[in-house]
Amino acid sequence: MFNIGMMELLLVLLVAFVVVGPRDLPKVARWIARQVKALRKLVREVKKDTGWDELAKEFKDTRDDVQETLKEADVRSELKTAADQVNAEVKNVQQEVKQAAETLKQEAEQ
Repeated sequence: MFNIGMMELLLVLLVAFVVVGPRDLPKVARWIARQVKALRKLVREVKKDTGWDELAKEFKDTRDDVQETLKEADVRSELKTAADQVNAEVKNVQQEVKQAAETLKQEAEQ
């Protein structure tokens, strides 16, 4: 949640140990835990009262719908298939032209 690594956590605990002292450290830790719990509860209530959760869900659903629509509207695979067919036809025509040119060359030599 806070992206705190092990070294940072140890440093915070050491500072708390020095500032508060070993005797009062458990009391302070419990007080901090209660405050964090109360803050989380308050945030949940504010989200519920303001409808923020529903709004966030609606935005997520809309985003998912837009992404799905974009996937469905993507014509790249169809264009690739069409391009492959055109390339195959062009190669066939080139081969036919080469064969016709060879046939004409042979007829001209005779």
